[in-house]
Amino acid sequence: MDLEDLLAALNDGRTITGGSPLHAAMHQVSQEALRITGELNSGYQEPARVRELLAQLTGRDIDETVTVFPPFSSDFGKNTTIGKRVFINAGCKFQDQGGVVIGDDCLIGHNTVLATLNHDLDPARRTDMHPAPIVIGRNVWIGSNATVLPGVSIGENAVIAAASVVTRDVPANSVVVGSPARVVRTL
Repeated sequence: MDLEDLLAALNDGRTITGGSPLHAAMHQVSQEALRITGELNSGYQEPARVRELLAQLTGRDIDETVTVFPPFSSDFGKNTTIGKRVFINAGCKFQDQGGVVIGDDCLIGHNTVLATLNHDLDPARRTDMHPAPIVIGRNVWIGSNATVLPGVSIGENAVIAAASVVTRDVPANSVVVGSPARVVRTL
């Protein structure tokens, strides 16, 4: 089982059965992510070095206009795409197995959690994981301590208020607040 097979399964939304070869492959990739984020968070890193480590983590080029303030955590890394002029503040945690796409010009506040996996509700299958992507459109601002759950798309120019829990899609040009987040205003 290689990374390409694993990414294909994750991006198809296939269940990753606990104890399966896909599950083992996912844990292997996670060990690399933990190593890279450990280095990223081990002390001060110049901005260019932060981008180099993010490129290793994601397996993709990171534009020179991207800024990330460590500490930053990702338990997978290989299914994250970051646009241009993106700012990710300190303490963010990305669980990106299901896929995270961040559009250009986004601001991600302190301690934001992007979670793309759900465990099965059946206690006998609790180690099975169900991936679903998070897609963040252009020019989105996510406030501090927000959590975005699997399968959510956030439309361009939207604002996610601090401490919100986003459980469903957010329309473009809207402001959402609360847990679960609800639209309170249109821009």
